[in-house]
Amino acid sequence: MVSSPFRRPGDKKASGGYYHPHYGADVIKVMLGEHKVSTHPEVMLVTTLGSCVAACVRDPVALVGGMNHFLLPDVPENSPGGVNDAARYGSVAMEFLINNVLSQGARRNRLQIKVFGGAKVIDSSYDVGAQNAAFVLDYIEREGLELVGQDLGGTQARRVHFYPVTGRAMRKLLRPEAMNETIHHELSFRSKLRAQRIEGDVELFGD
Repeated sequence: MVSSPFRRPGDKKASGGYYHPHYGADVIKVMLGEHKVSTHPEVMLVTTLGSCVAACVRDPVALVGGMNHFLLPDVPENSPGGVNDAARYGSVAMEFLINNVLSQGARRNRLQIKVFGGAKVIDSSYDVGAQNAAFVLDYIEREGLELVGQDLGGTQARRVHFYPVTGRAMRKLLRPEAMNETIHHELSFRSKLRAQRIEGDVELFGD
């Protein structure tokens, strides 16, 4: 849960957040495998996506929302990684985010979801971006949730800005020269997930 606003330019917190005078908002970065939730109208969640997908979830009555950022659709059987690494998979990341939003007073039947990412940024026969996009759309339909916006696919990385209380979302496509860091980050995490083993229980679903 994101804590109180920063208020002044230059203010920072341990979460890595900072006040951005151009947006007049407290910017919180959502890194790969993370999710962040807030009830503060001043908070703006930001992430950068290549083949990854981010879901932005909001309850317009409870005025709470959040964003996740996942790398691959499902946790493979006997997959590498720990419980924290499991959050890099969509099947876990969606439940972590939704359960956290529900714990702050949201109702599942009121949730509104916008999804972003899933680009083909790596020249490969395996289009992980398309797999991520297909997963998140199938998940939303299967769970009976309301999809109110999507920006998926293509060949360019994206930067997404989301205000979790108002539901406002902004997307900027990155130029090719700005994509290298995003691609490198995703590839390094895929390598890491192959090198470790998942242990512990991951609690899925919530009322």
